Amino acid sequence: MNVDLTRAQWRKARASQGNGECVEVAFVEEAVAMRDSKDPSGPVLLFTPAKWSAFTGGVQAGEFDN
Repeated sequence: MNVDLTRAQWRKARASQGNGECVEVAFVEEAVAMRDSKDPSGPVLLFTPAKWSAFTGGVQAGEFDN
C-alpha cells in the first residue's frame, strides 16, 4: 500500500499521559496509519479501514487483554 503521509494529521488518545509512550493514528486516503509517538520519523504501520475496524473491535472486546 502506497500512501502519502505528508499531510497526515496525527492524533493521540485523549487518555494519553504525555509520557512519550503512545501511538499516534492518522486517517489518510484509503488507509489508517499508526506510528510510535517517540519516533515520528520512524516506521509507520498501514491498515485498510476493514483491518483497522477489526483491530479496534478486538481491543474493545478485550481480545488482547492479559
